[in-house]
Amino acid sequence: MTSPTDVTSRRLDLAGTRSFSAPGAGPARRAALAQFGMQWLTELWEEASAGRRLPGVALAAVGSLARRDGGPLSDFDLVLLHQTRALGAADLTALADRLWYPIWDQGVKLDHSVRTVNQCRTVAGADLSAAVGLLDITFVAGEEDVVNAAKSTVAHDWRGNARTRLPQLQEQIAQRHSRQGDLAHLLEPDLKEARGGLRDMTVLRALAAAWLADRPHGAVDAAYEKLLDVRDAVHVVTGRGRDRLAREDHDAAAALLGYHDADQLLTDVSTSARLIAYSLDGTLRRAAQAQRARTLRVGPRRPRMTPLGYGLFLSDGEAVLGPGVEPAGNPLLILRAALVAARNNVSIAPTTLQNLAKNCPPIPTPWPPAALAVFGDLLATGPGLVSVWEGLDLAGVVEKWIPEWAAVRSRPQRNAVHRHTVDRHLIETVVRASGLLREVNRPDLLLLAALLHDIGKVPGSRDHSETGAPIADRVLQRLGVGDEDRALVVQLVREHLTLIDLATRRDGDDPQTIAMVSRAVGGSLDNLDLLRALTEADASAAGPAAWTDWRASLLDKLVTTARAALAEGAPAPDSFREADPVSPDVLSRIAVGQPVVVITPLGGAHRVDVYDRDRLGLFADTAGLLAAQGHIVRSAVVRTLDGIAANEWHVETPGGGAPEEGPLVRGLTRLAGGDREPLAMLSRRRRATASDSSRATSGSPGQTRAMVISHASDSATVIEVRATDRPGLLHDIGITLSRASLSVRSAHIATYAGQALDTFYVTEFGGRPLPPARVAQAVSMIIDTCDGE
Repeated sequence: MTSPTDVTSRRLDLAGTRSFSAPGAGPARRAALAQFGMQWLTELWEEASAGRRLPGVALAAVGSLARRDGGPLSDFDLVLLHQTRALGAADLTALADRLWYPIWDQGVKLDHSVRTVNQCRTVAGADLSAAVGLLDITFVAGEEDVVNAAKSTVAHDWRGNARTRLPQLQEQIAQRHSRQGDLAHLLEPDLKEARGGLRDMTVLRALAAAWLADRPHGAVDAAYEKLLDVRDAVHVVTGRGRDRLAREDHDAAAALLGYHDADQLLTDVSTSARLIAYSLDGTLRRAAQAQRARTLRVGPRRPRMTPLGYGLFLSDGEAVLGPGVEPAGNPLLILRAALVAARNNVSIAPTTLQNLAKNCPPIPTPWPPAALAVFGDLLATGPGLVSVWEGLDLAGVVEKWIPEWAAVRSRPQRNAVHRHTVDRHLIETVVRASGLLREVNRPDLLLLAALLHDIGKVPGSRDHSETGAPIADRVLQRLGVGDEDRALVVQLVREHLTLIDLATRRDGDDPQTIAMVSRAVGGSLDNLDLLRALTEADASAAGPAAWTDWRASLLDKLVTTARAALAEGAPAPDSFREADPVSPDVLSRIAVGQPVVVITPLGGAHRVDVYDRDRLGLFADTAGLLAAQGHIVRSAVVRTLDGIAANEWHVETPGGGAPEEGPLVRGLTRLAGGDREPLAMLSRRRRATASDSSRATSGSPGQTRAMVISHASDSATVIEVRATDRPGLLHDIGITLSRASLSVRSAHIATYAGQALDTFYVTEFGGRPLPPARVAQAVSMIIDTCDGE
């Protein structure tokens, strides 16, 4: 028999005889520990039973010993199983004492129970945690049939009752995660109980055992083994069987596992936890769908497919590719899939994500404008972005788009104000920035700056703002961002800490402080708005310690003072360029009452040039027709020259295809004659969009803003509108202006990251600027129109 003098030392010796960092060392170490534990318990059984056969009695293991993945100092969870009346109560108690006391004498922590098979069934039915644990019950010694009976009975009941117990399991998991936090983002995590920890892998196996949903394999199994390795190292370096990776143990555990430093260890822990958590979320989602399907099914069940656009459909709560949609030859499909999934606050189905990641061709470098536009829309989706980005990252897609992302993925932050790893903080900042899009004139650049502001937090960096600026520049070049816009985003990355540092560490009334703000934003009020929004998004994403009411008030005071100083010398907004001369052929066709439409492909998007006699409502009619035909307006410039409207529209079509000249010409002609039937489809699209939005969780930035740009023009009133883009928005604004008897002399329409930023140069009929009363009326009507949907 194994010497009873020092079982704990023997277990530690087994752990220490194998290098922790050698390939395959972890599974081999745990197998050796399990074998030793089983052998020792078998010997204890032989001694406790005096070598006699005890009919109807057996010793069984649950927990890590049963799974054969226990650590050097893990507890033993044992069950003394017996059939009714197999032994008398006194004999059973004596047998248990002869088993348990030697284990305690060795200093091994023990969780023990004495039960019949029916009692196991009763306990599993009443206690969800016990049910999950008993699914792993494994024979140790005695009558194996007794253990097999308990195992099969518990498994049968688990499968039979899983449908009704799943909501309780989900609630229990959520409560545990709320108590223990997210393992991926904790500096002192509980490796077992936190979200993405070892306990979640046990739940994954239990869900698979319920036959509600299969669980992922491969990468998630490797992640589990990684966490087990770290747990084993904690046992060895602390000499205790605990599961918390304390700060004081980081260096020792990292050295034992062969890491250069503790940050590398925490990065691997975070990556593994993220993969387990993501796998559990997806498996729970599919299990819930299976549960609902079993409840509601009457006869054969056909999948319900709700179109999302771009060939994607909503099926069982996930975005999936529709029949016949081939990723090969469509490099933007994965971007568009991510966009529609995030907008609808759902994840991309794992098989669909794998298919897209494997088969979508690389996006050409630099990215074409259509790709950059979709990427901007993706970043603007709000909270729905988080889970979709996580899936893309775990599938390796994000690193293909942004190779520099690998350096910050799962990287820990030891600053006490931060609650997330670097990469997750970047995404949280983007989400926070999506709620501030109305505060700035270039929402797309704000979102890019939010995504990249901490990209310089790489190993060895001393000033991540300075380090990150050239890294951001490389990323933006690859994404196809123009030179002027790229320079601005790089400046925002470089200066993203300037405002909060000055607000909290300098005198905001000192002229030198204001001079530093001016230099940081290049003397531009628009840039000041961008930097202020980025500062708030960054601080609020970091955590409550970084964004207090006091810090917010200091920032507001500094920005208000700086804005007043900059406004004294602020340049007037740029005027629009004149329209190009209209060709004689176009003029001759317009003269006989025929509009002219010219379609030009632009690599995934289309330019639509519309020429017609200028008339009240032409702008609204054109916008309405484009929306009715399923086109999304990316930008537009509306100009008038000598009574001829020359309007340039840039559109994209989620459903595929291209704008057609004939329907647009016929539609404009009928609308000019008073026939509104060409816009009937727009109402149907609005109803569909309203239905879709009820499923989505919006990062709504608030109500519409409409404001007058003072001194922007001497001959017209300039109104800027900031609103959430939607089908027919431009049409609605145009109709509103027409009803107010206002002419759109010129306009600049832009859609950045799902936000409409539209500037209208309007006059009264006769070409005069609006008097104050009419301005107030127009602004009020526009706001009511935009917020009325």
